[in-house]
Amino acid sequence: MPGVRTRNESAWLLPNDGSRTDHRLRDGMRRFADTDELDLVIVGCGAGGSVLLQRLARAGWRVAALDAGPFWDPDTDWVSDEAGSHRLYWTEPRVISGTDPVPMGSNNSGRGVGGSMVHYAGYTPRFHPSDFATRTRDGVGADWPLSYPELRPYYEQLEQELPVAGERWPWGDPHGYPHRPHPVSGNGEIFLRGARKLGIEARVGPVAITNGRFGNRPHCIYRGFCLQGCKVNAKASPLITHIPDALAHGAEVRADAMVTRIAIDSGTGRALGVHYVRDGRERFQRAAMVAVAGYSIETPRLLLNSACSRFPDGLCNEFDQVGRYLMVQGAPQTAGRFDAEVRMYKAPPPEVSSEAFYETDPARDFQRGFSIQTVSPLPITWAEHVAAQGHWGGALREYMSDYVHWACLGALCEFLPRPGNRVTLAGEKDQHGLPVAEFSYSQGDNDKAQAKAAQAVMEDILRAAGADEVITIQRYAHLVGGARMAADERSGVVDQSCRSFAVPNLYITDGSVLPTQGAANPALTIMAVAARAAGQLAAGARSGSAS
Repeated sequence: MPGVRTRNESAWLLPNDGSRTDHRLRDGMRRFADTDELDLVIVGCGAGGSVLLQRLARAGWRVAALDAGPFWDPDTDWVSDEAGSHRLYWTEPRVISGTDPVPMGSNNSGRGVGGSMVHYAGYTPRFHPSDFATRTRDGVGADWPLSYPELRPYYEQLEQELPVAGERWPWGDPHGYPHRPHPVSGNGEIFLRGARKLGIEARVGPVAITNGRFGNRPHCIYRGFCLQGCKVNAKASPLITHIPDALAHGAEVRADAMVTRIAIDSGTGRALGVHYVRDGRERFQRAAMVAVAGYSIETPRLLLNSACSRFPDGLCNEFDQVGRYLMVQGAPQTAGRFDAEVRMYKAPPPEVSSEAFYETDPARDFQRGFSIQTVSPLPITWAEHVAAQGHWGGALREYMSDYVHWACLGALCEFLPRPGNRVTLAGEKDQHGLPVAEFSYSQGDNDKAQAKAAQAVMEDILRAAGADEVITIQRYAHLVGGARMAADERSGVVDQSCRSFAVPNLYITDGSVLPTQGAANPALTIMAVAARAAGQLAAGARSGSAS
């Protein structure tokens, strides 16, 4: 992979002595004073914030990222235990409502440096070209103000930097991956067997998990705890893929710093910096520019909590767009029981997948589509799956003792953006005295038809593979939207460069800017959008037009 190390040396900056964190790099990182005027302060250090931080640090910017959570240490903070990993999630109060409320927590919120990619499964597909023009092509959703070819080079760069392993991908824009696919375990073999019998095309990967050594990162050891932080550092997350390089190039990561408000000059309308709380003290960081990367709940919440005389209804909310069009993916999971032992936990959860049902099919009674992948829940999550079927007491214990005989598949359904699915401020307040977010969500008929079709396909695959019983749990995954990218300020919050329409030196570089979500996991696309914005910011600075 020529050029990867010259672009991002993070994998080579990790220790090679059996530990997993370079404490000298962290201890010696540059530290700015609140009174220093940074070129850019970033709120949030997950997928979007970390990539923006790393790219602009390499461009020579004075840049710091503030994150509400801790600076995780894989050696001491991450454990091979589902319950013990609960603190990786954002579990502070939020209010949920609507006809189909979305539970907040483990599968859609992250806390700490690295964000929710610390506990994601590692699955990193690209969006399809069609995702960028669903309104034009299919009459639903929204068209992006940029096209797939404009993101392609950033997808390619990031697939090398993470890196991504998988078979050649035949769907969307066909492409290969820098690492070969991982070997397949029992769960993946069942998916491949069932799909083959039904004539459904399936592939191994793509996962951001090293297949072979990469820099000082070791090979995956197939222990199955990808969602608990990956203690071996084989699974990519910004904590190990972009943060070390950012620190080495003069960036600061300021952990345990809860940003409470963006300050605006009442005369010019420009951002002045951010108010934040750290160690119990209220502080203010000056900056020439501000970028928000707090994800789809906390980013709209911060904008709304930053109301001021110039923006009385919330920052960037003159046209009532902040918080709207927030999307989740329908994520039903279907499990099948087999006489032979499967031991689905003995591999990364996403091994084999199919995007054969991703695009709109005129023969179906809904628009857009879904993807399917192996998911392999660990025992506590499996118990929730079984309990959702109404099994308790002796029946629950029997299912749990039978765990090694089950295989599990999951779908990602492209639920459509709706203006009423939104974040507003609730009456309840958090520990800092700030109104918490209320997320109201309701499904549409198209969403329900998609989920039903996805469940039927998964059941067919498992039965074709030989399952003698199948059970399904309905659930959600992956938040995007809430501050969406659009062609004009009446339709969204930021432009195609992630620059807010209302405040000229305020950017948003997280999943909240995505106008649609596809049937793909969003992490890689969030990183690609942030990398593109960083490139444009750096180029603007060189030409004297960044501000």
